[in-house]
Amino acid sequence: MKLNNKIALVTGASSGMGKAIALLFAQEGATVIAVARRLDRLTEFETFSAELSGKIIIRQRDVTDELAMNTLVDDIVTEFGVIDILVNNAGVMDEMMPAAEVTDELWNRVMSVNLKAPFNLIRKSLPIMIKKGSGVIINIASLSGLFGARAGAAYTASKFAIVGLTKNVGFMYAQNGIRCNAICPGAVDTEIAVGIKNPSAFGVSRVRLGMNTNPRNGSAKEIAQIALFLASEDSSFVNGATLTADSGWSAY
Repeated sequence: MKLNNKIALVTGASSGMGKAIALLFAQEGATVIAVARRLDRLTEFETFSAELSGKIIIRQRDVTDELAMNTLVDDIVTEFGVIDILVNNAGVMDEMMPAAEVTDELWNRVMSVNLKAPFNLIRKSLPIMIKKGSGVIINIASLSGLFGARAGAAYTASKFAIVGLTKNVGFMYAQNGIRCNAICPGAVDTEIAVGIKNPSAFGVSRVRLGMNTNPRNGSAKEIAQIALFLASEDSSFVNGATLTADSGWSAY
């Protein structure tokens, strides 16, 4: 068991990459606090309990509610003493809106979920990890955080910021035994696109120009395997890194 007796907090855990990460971590012996807004989807974890070496504890929370998330972290520490692993996975898309079409409402919503919420959890978790002398933070970024036109302006900006935050935290707290890395997936078959209701025709037309160079879409389970590597001692010398997982799409 690579994560035996570890305490892991995973956001956006009701579907896609978050769900796959929560399940794999629990299979590897961790106690996983799985957080998401949709309680009905979180309860699906109950069907997997027999195959887990660890366990999954579900908590219905909105990651943008800073007070609720801070209280959750306090509750975890009260019950378990530590948080060993933090996975910031929750995210939303931005309707592929180019800068000229982005509204304040859209910008604020994307930044609130994709950037402010992960920052708040990192800030809250760091003193706990510093006190323990160890900890792992994994941020789910995107190729959109490395290149300019895999999504709209807001999503792209949020993921570039997450990559920068990852590197800053990784270096700043390296001597405290804390590692912070980001996974930058390419196209992955998840439900994130379900939230796209009124995409920008112009934005979509520009993004599509590079889509035919994508070798294939990835699966949530493939990203979960990378998260397991980063969470475990297998990656003990990896810190402040951005791990691209895109089947070679960005190599073109």
